[in-house]
Amino acid sequence: METEGEQLCEAARNGNVDKVKTLIESGADASYFDSDGLTPLMHAAKLGHTDVIRALLEAGAPWNALSPANQSAGDFAMDSGHQEAIEVLVNAGIQAELILGTIARKTKKTGDSEGDYLEDRVSFSEDKLMDSDSKAVMMAWEKPLMAAHAKAVCSGGGNILNVGFGMGLVDAAIQQYGPATHTIIEAHPEVYERMLRTGWGKKDNVKIIFGRWQDVLSELESYDGIFFDTYGEYYEDLREFHQHLPKLLKPGGIYSFFNGLCGGNAFFHVVYCHLVSLELENLGYSTQLIPLPVKDCLGEEVWQGVRHKYWQLDMYYLPVCQSLQDPE
Repeated sequence: METEGEQLCEAARNGNVDKVKTLIESGADASYFDSDGLTPLMHAAKLGHTDVIRALLEAGAPWNALSPANQSAGDFAMDSGHQEAIEVLVNAGIQAELILGTIARKTKKTGDSEGDYLEDRVSFSEDKLMDSDSKAVMMAWEKPLMAAHAKAVCSGGGNILNVGFGMGLVDAAIQQYGPATHTIIEAHPEVYERMLRTGWGKKDNVKIIFGRWQDVLSELESYDGIFFDTYGEYYEDLREFHQHLPKLLKPGGIYSFFNGLCGGNAFFHVVYCHLVSLELENLGYSTQLIPLPVKDCLGEEVWQGVRHKYWQLDMYYLPVCQSLQDPE
């Protein structure tokens, strides 16, 4: 005899919203996983049963539960091309993240991740910068992305700020545009020392500020272009930086950031692209997301010796942010 959970999965597959509601009212678990590791929400999303999706979400079905293949209900809806179902699930994800922050926004009660990184040893090679745990801080495959970011933030010329040097990919690209001034914030002592050894401190238009961006805000001015790409920080840190944009970015200036939010899951990435765009809009900025294909530069050989594949998607969405109001 089928359990209530199995009956709920079957009703979800069939798109029988009345049966779904009846089962939930009688105590069926909306977060039930069947023998294949799928939830009723995943079954409904696969087949685009939007009314069932709404009913399950209202009953507390977790929008971000993952199958054994690391796919969420949203991924199933995306794979099947069910646009209305995708929109409902994206909205559910945004609302949950605004309230709870269940994916990339992590509590720091167990320690300060960035603090740990800044005390860590790092190693440089031709194509990557690694921490002592064999996790990549930055990799050479990002070079075309960094070139695109640099082009965006330098489009108006003037004074440019970059937060996070890493391998210097974006800064090298910024230099090609000959900005009036080029300010770089870098917090890792070994990276900072390498910057000095390789001549970055001797460039006429470059100012290097050593320290965490949170600690050096008083040394900053206002800029025509800003790029943000730090390692060892959480989404909360990015949000905190955004709160300072009105003071740091000149009216009409361009802001961009490395958009690695949930780079291992296509649907979660979509949710975070929407979320950050919404939060920037609330601060007075419009966000354009420019799709850049990256599949061809991410073969398996790229990740040899790297413990964590921090990017697994075929498309990168480059954010270009500007004031909603034109400068006077």
